[in-house]
Amino acid sequence: MVKRVAVIGAGSSGLAAIKCCLDEGLEPVCFESSDDIGGLWRFREKPETDRCSIYHSLTVNTSKEMMCYSDFPVPDNFPNFMHNSLIVQYYRLYAEHFNLFEHIHFQTTVRSVRQRPDFSVSGQWEVVTADRDGQVETHMFDGVLVCVGHYTQPIKPLSEFPGIDTFPGTVIHSWEYKKPDQYIGKKVLIIGIGNSGGDIAVELSRTCEKTFLSTRKGSWVIGRMVEKGLPLDMMNISRVQDLMHCLIPRALVNWIGERSLNQRHDHKLYGLQPKHRILDHRPVINDDLPGRILVGELVLKPNVQTFHGSTVVFDDGSIEEKIDAVILCTGYDYKFPFLPDSLNSSADGGMKLYRRIFPPSLERPTLAIIGLLQTRGPIMPAAELQARWATRVIKGLNHLPSAEKMSKRIEKDIKPYLKSHPCPKLASLQVDYIPYLDSIAKEVGACPNIAWLLMTDPALGLRVFLGPCTPYQFRLSGPGHWKGARQAILTQWERVAKPMKTRPIPEPSSFSLLFWLGLSGGGAVILAIIALQKKIPLFMGIS
Repeated sequence: MVKRVAVIGAGSSGLAAIKCCLDEGLEPVCFESSDDIGGLWRFREKPETDRCSIYHSLTVNTSKEMMCYSDFPVPDNFPNFMHNSLIVQYYRLYAEHFNLFEHIHFQTTVRSVRQRPDFSVSGQWEVVTADRDGQVETHMFDGVLVCVGHYTQPIKPLSEFPGIDTFPGTVIHSWEYKKPDQYIGKKVLIIGIGNSGGDIAVELSRTCEKTFLSTRKGSWVIGRMVEKGLPLDMMNISRVQDLMHCLIPRALVNWIGERSLNQRHDHKLYGLQPKHRILDHRPVINDDLPGRILVGELVLKPNVQTFHGSTVVFDDGSIEEKIDAVILCTGYDYKFPFLPDSLNSSADGGMKLYRRIFPPSLERPTLAIIGLLQTRGPIMPAAELQARWATRVIKGLNHLPSAEKMSKRIEKDIKPYLKSHPCPKLASLQVDYIPYLDSIAKEVGACPNIAWLLMTDPALGLRVFLGPCTPYQFRLSGPGHWKGARQAILTQWERVAKPMKTRPIPEPSSFSLLFWLGLSGGGAVILAIIALQKKIPLFMGIS
């Protein structure tokens, strides 16, 4: 009898989960509360409660080759960094190619997920849903994959800003921000310098009378491209660099990365200098932020001390008057109100998950949380691997250790991140990108054997080891093997070049040689040496 699996959410993780169920011979039934796929990346004119919300101009900060599904490359004519509308278009192509739409129930909200009385034996779940007409229905499933994301609950810490109740202008969270139109000619204060804060500050600085960006801790800022205009993540996220990162002292890696970024724009001079070292937190990825500061259209400010009506006093004693609007870019929380309270096992309301996927308290491992993690790399390949493993566990092909062993592993995994992320709930989301991908791929049986590849297929092996760690590497062998994976790796740089080479230009021989070395796996070591000499930030990750 085919096992039925409930997939909650039809965003990037939900689509991957449906596909993984089909690959394992399971029957997926996906419940999506909105009327279309896309999740986080689907723009809506108005924010909707308990759903992700993005601004109209949002462009992804991970390149298409790094963030794609492992057996479905992004079309070669798509730009390397896609606008949110193109990301949804890519998801639609993926869903159509693998016939995923027929498994999705749109405008259907999951009200509750509860264990059946015989759960210890059957591992089955009762899922209660409501459609757009309010019709309630109860379903029985052999497994549940939760794919609703963790950018649904905006944090608005108003109590941290004394006097903000006297502020006469508008105060919103970035979750509510859509377009700059309503801020034309106004003086706007953005609080928080994450990726959203940087994007919104840059956008508003082009239309507002004056834009201020307040930050408590500052941040390291890097653009989407590195030497020769190549994508940051493709040049920086590779197995050879991960190995170098492990071999070189952390202090030296910090020094190299910080020195490199300060040569591009002095962070202290620009008011960006953070309190933390470069490896302690993810940097802000923004191509235009320093330039807007340079021309004076964006002004960096320290933390807000207090509000007096439309006047804002900052920690350094400086004052800005006649502020018209405040936008809080103060992050997000997550919650799964439809799950049993027993799964929210942490005192802070967080979830303790084995390998960031499985609640260890369940007698039967038939429920998994997909995509609930943060890393210096694209989330989507990690979520896809999580779904590949979770579906094999639900089917009974893979087995988990005892609850005691899982709990010990959870504590071990969280501990390294508590220093840079004092909040356990936040620390529990962090993973190291390539090591995490490999660890999950080993459970699936799809981790590439580098030594074997170097011996049997040197051209491929060199690209896997020295080149960017693209998702196709996890389709070369094992369950879920994709025949096109090898060719996808060999041609990945061609797809990078395609959308940019729209005007033929003869290339000087010296540049051509360096470019060829960069695009071929065998030249990566030489480029690494050159990069170190030029102080390119090889060891940096991205969000």
